[in-house]
Amino acid sequence: MTESTTPETRLWTPTGFREDDWAHAESAEALSGNGRFILPLQVFLDLDPEVRRSAKERLGVLLQPGDQLDKIVDLLDQLSLVALAFPAFSDGRSFSKGELLRSRHHFEGAIRATGQVLVDPLPHMLRLGFDEFEISNPVLLKRLEEGRVGGLGLYYQPAAVPEPKGPKYSWRRVRAG
Repeated sequence: MTESTTPETRLWTPTGFREDDWAHAESAEALSGNGRFILPLQVFLDLDPEVRRSAKERLGVLLQPGDQLDKIVDLLDQLSLVALAFPAFSDGRSFSKGELLRSRHHFEGAIRATGQVLVDPLPHMLRLGFDEFEISNPVLLKRLEEGRVGGLGLYYQPAAVPEPKGPKYSWRRVRAG
């Protein structure tokens, strides 16, 4: 018997851990079965437009950091979930895509982070509009199990998710001169 070296991946949302009802699929053939599927960008784009419209509740797309968000902007109404990949902690391009999906394109579906979701960026991801996270980092899994999301209580920049206590930019409201 060999032990798996693949780390456990669990789905976390701001309300806690939950079962993941989405599966990553590599081809459109997955749609012939039951369930909800996250497809790679090109597979999603190659789907017949009628299939995309009729399968909206079962259809998500995975964007890699190098994929252009513009390719799906006109198709957001045909998606329930956009998964954004973080293949390396040093690649932050998916942060921008998440923020643009919420603030500029007003996407109301789920935005999921996959890959290298780590302790320090998690609070920032929440502020940008991410609402689902595939967590495999053991340190982050432990912290979230303990209910410790982390982050700072004071922010200097606006974000896609407004502050619950109102704006914290009083210095901007003071008229100069």
